[in-house]
Amino acid sequence: MDINAMDKKFMLKALAQAKKAYALNEVPIGCVIVKDGKVISSGYNRRRTDCSTLAHAELIAIKKASKKLGDWRLEGCSMYVTLEPCQMCAGALVQSRIDKVYIGAMNPKAGCAGSLLNLLNVPVFNHQVEICCGVLQEECSELLSSFFKELRESRKRDL
Repeated sequence: MDINAMDKKFMLKALAQAKKAYALNEVPIGCVIVKDGKVISSGYNRRRTDCSTLAHAELIAIKKASKKLGDWRLEGCSMYVTLEPCQMCAGALVQSRIDKVYIGAMNPKAGCAGSLLNLLNVPVFNHQVEICCGVLQEECSELLSSFFKELRESRKRDL
């Protein structure tokens, strides 16, 4: 699948969201939801900040997009997310009826858009989500690598 300039532009916006999470010492994951060529919502990981398992970037962005559109169905929308969705977020993508997800980095430890499982394309579900992987993969991976490297180093200093 070809990645165009528009895809890169929107993934850069998702990366900007991920950097907000990084600044809060959260795992730097960010996302934006786009409809008709415009960002309608955004989110970034806030699990520690909000003390909530549910405060994933994707769920925050889905909630905001649904509120903005006045509908839980996000048909005609695409999501750009810096890290492959987990099982909870993949399920939310299917449930929200989002058309397509653009993924920066894959997640071999918890990814459910192809790495461990692919919950986005289960034939018996009533909706499948089109997947495009590798949008600004290097930049997305580097941000996560830097975060975890700093985290390991700070833990060593604390010992």
